[in-house]
Amino acid sequence: MKVLIIGSGGREHAIVRALARSPQHPELLCAPGNAGIADDARLLAVAADDVDGIVAVVESEQVDLTIVGPEVPLVAGLADALTQRGHVVFGPSAAAARLEGSKAFAKDAMIQADVPTAAWRTVASLAEGRDAVAAFLGKQGVVIKADGLAAGKGVTVAADADQADRALREIFLDGRFGDDAAAIVEERLQGAELSLLALCDGVRAVPMAPARDYKRIRDGDQGPNTGGMGSYSPLPDVDRADVEEIVAHVHQPIVDLMRSRGTPFHGVLYAGLILTASGPRVIEFNVRFGDPETQALLPRLRSDLLALCAAAVNPDGLADVALEWSPAWAVTVVLASAGYPETSSSGDVIAGLDRIDPGIEVTHAATALRDGRLVTAGGRVLNVTALGADVGAARAAAYAAADMIEFEGRQLRRDIALAALHRSAALAEERA
Repeated sequence: MKVLIIGSGGREHAIVRALARSPQHPELLCAPGNAGIADDARLLAVAADDVDGIVAVVESEQVDLTIVGPEVPLVAGLADALTQRGHVVFGPSAAAARLEGSKAFAKDAMIQADVPTAAWRTVASLAEGRDAVAAFLGKQGVVIKADGLAAGKGVTVAADADQADRALREIFLDGRFGDDAAAIVEERLQGAELSLLALCDGVRAVPMAPARDYKRIRDGDQGPNTGGMGSYSPLPDVDRADVEEIVAHVHQPIVDLMRSRGTPFHGVLYAGLILTASGPRVIEFNVRFGDPETQALLPRLRSDLLALCAAAVNPDGLADVALEWSPAWAVTVVLASAGYPETSSSGDVIAGLDRIDPGIEVTHAATALRDGRLVTAGGRVLNVTALGADVGAARAAAYAAADMIEFEGRQLRRDIALAALHRSAALAEERA
């Protein structure tokens, strides 16, 4: 079986590694991939957002299954283009992908499906935005979101009216997210965050393990938002019953709604949630595997990812499917380049990978080969994932490996899974 993975980041490298563990032993291709993925799959020189180019490659290579990693090609209609030509693709149609492509669309869907979320307002001008900020600004601040795709950088958690106004001006006056930008202004919710992904076959949503990621660049959730600086799974404060309840009240109603609209959802539906005192509330939906959650989730997955993706393509193909997970904890630490997220340094030589224990999974997010040497090629460069019998062991192993890797201006957070470590210790004391 020949499988093509679309994308070039750490998420795609994690998907490639998981597919390589399949008992079906697929032949793996990746477009466009990166220097690390090249060790695990054959690279094709086609950009992830080149819909026509990908269709041509799928046909020339006689690909059996295409798995789409990033959101941009999904929103652009890659799944539709492949399906219309009779090809099998894991990923939602453009109509279903609007759940990520437009935050206003997603909010409307949540209201119609009775999915719990923050109070909000769609605004189309600076004046409307200021009015909405005045309505929602509380002691904890307010949240401003650019409506369209923003690579994880379109959200501002504003502590006060001045910070909110700067975010609105970036959207409506500076054109940071396009000339026709709209925005969402919503109340700021309080509580621990949760990432819960579900595999969907157009009829049902099958949950994956819970995970938690870290959006801000610096320890203590300080600094600007990034695409994600680390993650871990499972969670000490979310059990199987919690997961099943969330899927029943969040993912499944959205799957039902999309099917009723004639745009069934096939692929991964990612819900970013906050566990408030009043229960879980959805922050956002994504329509693909999360990054960097995937890097922590897939090393724990015991089920055959290839079989799961192939089944999800078919209506009700996931009936009676239950995923199997390792009881081990996984902690992922992201190493980012100098200047990220405002800018990103490229061409810095990476050293130390040869010292990493084979039991540690290092996935490449933005690397390249230059004159025979591995160098940085973007903002988030590498992901270091370790498994352990408990969160402390996984965390210690991940950071020990991360500290063996060196490149100029390297950035990483030192508090990934630290709260989980403290929480686990507290729970152990309570049981004692």
